[in-house]
Amino acid sequence: MRLLEIPTAPFREHAVIDHVSRVCRRAGIAYFSDPTGNIIVGARDRAHYRRLLATRSKEPVRVFISHMDHPGFHGVRWLGRNRLAAQWHGGSPVRHLRGADLWIADATGYVGKGHISTAKIHKAGYAITDMTIRVDDTAVRERDADSLFGGFGFRRPVWCSGRRVYTKAADDLVGVFAILETARELKRARSRAPFLGLLTRGEEVGFVGAVDHFRLGWLTRGAKRPVVCVSLETSRTLPGALIGKGPVVRLGDRRTVFDPAGLGVLSDLAERRLPGRHQRRIMDGGSCEATAATAWGLPSIGMSVPLGNYHNQGFEGGPDCRRPEGPAPELVHLDDVDGLLELCGGLMQPHLAWNDAWAVTRKRLTKNADDMRRLLDL
Repeated sequence: MRLLEIPTAPFREHAVIDHVSRVCRRAGIAYFSDPTGNIIVGARDRAHYRRLLATRSKEPVRVFISHMDHPGFHGVRWLGRNRLAAQWHGGSPVRHLRGADLWIADATGYVGKGHISTAKIHKAGYAITDMTIRVDDTAVRERDADSLFGGFGFRRPVWCSGRRVYTKAADDLVGVFAILETARELKRARSRAPFLGLLTRGEEVGFVGAVDHFRLGWLTRGAKRPVVCVSLETSRTLPGALIGKGPVVRLGDRRTVFDPAGLGVLSDLAERRLPGRHQRRIMDGGSCEATAATAWGLPSIGMSVPLGNYHNQGFEGGPDCRRPEGPAPELVHLDDVDGLLELCGGLMQPHLAWNDAWAVTRKRLTKNADDMRRLLDL
């Protein structure tokens, strides 16, 4: 809940980075920053990271990936005493925007509130590009415009209703939480399972942090053991991927299907750990960082927590939704988050069938073919 309270936007992830750093220091978890400012969890520096990959083994390094940003705006310039010109980054609602509430922050945290005066929509119709904001707080007007950022505001940054969590930004702070919790559990268990967490910046505008990290070549150059990337996302609810029905074994995203060997391991694990309490689907409501990993030749799989009101668009409605498809708080279910943690922990078991994930299926199909062989002679 503390993490979901934190302000964030593309390239304005600093408060999330500070929170992650505090959690890791308190728990004694190794971490460091790469040249782009992504946070690497599970290694204390580049040399430690490279040694993990250079250890000869058939046991793959699990690289869990989530992003620390959420769509939002950057201040550009003051247009008067209380009007701020801003540029939007990422997806957004495109209806019922005039007068919508906004939170405003800078590097120190929340500094005030505002409302949308005007908004220009991208020619493709999927998001805001530019906006003017009427700023409510005098103190905000004294700050440099380009130091400010923000997003859609609601009654609070985060609140609960039963097992449902409403927040200004679940995507992908839930994934960040899952990586931190997995790292803490591994620390408590003193596990030697090969684990890295990659918490990225600027995902909402083209996987910028992930792409920069993959371009470094740290996961491939000199590696003597396999790697499997595990994208953890908070993804738009779709038929077959419903809120409260369990985490989703993500078969693919809008751009690509995922690694079949890794999916075999993950699907098997989900059947054992969460029978009847997980879902399976190609989550084609958007793309995720597994697409970027795949583009760099890294075997990738994915898991998702179903997300209501994706990118603050009021698809599911609910409290603080102004009007259908207008600004609304994002929504997740704690049972789905619990299930995600269960699968993350399960993937960290040693000696999973990464090298022959389809052996059980092959055995079953072989037996069936043998049983049917007599019919070939008819």
